[in-house]
Amino acid sequence: MAQTFRQFRQRHVLTLNTDGRPHPVENTLTVITVVLGAVAALTSLSRGLHLVSSWTGLLGIVSGAYGQYISATTAERFLLVIGLGAAAVGFFIGMAHGGLFGGVV
Repeated sequence: MAQTFRQFRQRHVLTLNTDGRPHPVENTLTVITVVLGAVAALTSLSRGLHLVSSWTGLLGIVSGAYGQYISATTAERFLLVIGLGAAAVGFFIGMAHGGLFGGVV
């Protein structure tokens, strides 16, 4: 009975699908939220980029909120919270520097 002695090697792969099932929509929203949050947080460091930081922050908040609503695993929720926090920081600093429309409206 060779199959009983077969050793399964677990690979330590970074994955968001910790339940073993694929979640393409949830994973896509997670990655989009993290990227938008990073862009919003980094562009909020410059006053001249307040349009970019406020709009990407707003989009990151919306995508992160919907991602939290439909998320299936803890790994997705963990990254969504980090992305949401970064997007919110970028959004609010962008709003303080000039807002969504830059004083046009």
